[in-house]
Amino acid sequence: MIMFGGRPAFADRRAAGQRLAQALGHLARQNPLVLALPRGGVPVAYEVARALHADLDLLFVRKLGAPGYEELGIGAVVDGADPQLVLNEDIVRQLAPSPNYLRTEMQRQLAEMERRREAYCGGRAPLPIQGRTVILVDDGIATGGTVKAALKGLRKAHAGRIVLAVPVAPAEVIAALHDECDEIVCLFQPEPFHAVGLHYATFDQTSDQEVVRLLEEARHRAS
Repeated sequence: MIMFGGRPAFADRRAAGQRLAQALGHLARQNPLVLALPRGGVPVAYEVARALHADLDLLFVRKLGAPGYEELGIGAVVDGADPQLVLNEDIVRQLAPSPNYLRTEMQRQLAEMERRREAYCGGRAPLPIQGRTVILVDDGIATGGTVKAALKGLRKAHAGRIVLAVPVAPAEVIAALHDECDEIVCLFQPEPFHAVGLHYATFDQTSDQEVVRLLEEARHRAS
């Protein structure tokens, strides 16, 4: 267990979200949209949205696999009212997948994101991103691949201001993400960094039921 001041840095995701919300208080007047990367980011983002009186929604990111090599990511699809395709240009140049393959793979991942959104949100459409201050929240970052794709997608969707907010991440990953957003709030950047879960006293897997419950509570609070 990684200790901070004699104990794990965060008791659990909700506690981490409360501390993160304190560091994001300056954004409350901007009517921000808080987007959680499911599932682990949802309890953290819930506390941020509650403290800032902000809208809460999910942001799904799905990797696009290379032809014949699904584990090799050639890009990602980022969820939203206007889903965005983010390609890894270096790999695309090397493999030269056909436009038809890219369209088909994108539609396959969009269908999976729609299935997950239906399960979590009951079919409610994604909240609009364009022109808004968007706070992207996760429970921590390890390598940063998913977060980087999400940030690029938000930029392509014309978010007004993009803020990345996480409780814990490696310093080198945070440094590499600065060009992808307008502001980063990261409470703890341990060195050396081993795994996100080591910095929480409780880091149980977030259940689908908890995701649904927190989204419902946030929606009723906003109505």
